[in-house]
Amino acid sequence: MVRSGSELHRTALEKLEKRGVSLGEIAELVYDLQKPYLNELTMDLCLENVQAVIRKREVQNAILTGIELDVLCEEGKLSSPLQEIIKEDEGLYGIDEILALSIVNVYGSIGFTNYGFLDKTKPKVIDRLDDHKNTDETHTFLDDIVGAIAAAAASRLAHDNPEISDVMK
Repeated sequence: MVRSGSELHRTALEKLEKRGVSLGEIAELVYDLQKPYLNELTMDLCLENVQAVIRKREVQNAILTGIELDVLCEEGKLSSPLQEIIKEDEGLYGIDEILALSIVNVYGSIGFTNYGFLDKTKPKVIDRLDDHKNTDETHTFLDDIVGAIAAAAASRLAHDNPEISDVMK
């Protein structure tokens, strides 16, 4: 049975919360990405854009898929060699980034550079999720999904404020 849009949205939010990710933490990433370009930027505006990104069904699907794969890996329920690849967050695996790029793509090409920066520098909540080597937790997909949501929200902000671009002046 296919869930309604609001039910899917609620489930995606619950899964993020259960995995220890708050929308406020994602909004902080957006703030850091966009503050150099928007003088009037507020955390409330960043949070509003994060929420807008998560209202998209394809984003909800990516959240649920990635988190489910992380959980199945934690429970040892994936077949080898996929179990080991995801558990170790193997550098050449790349499917976690591909899933994240489906979120980034929702708001255009600027999201790719935002996402690349976040994936490379791993600030704040992304670093916390990525640093799970000495725990039983797996966040191979979740760290990239969080970065992608932030990148998409920052892109959404940029699209709503074209006056920040030298090209648009």
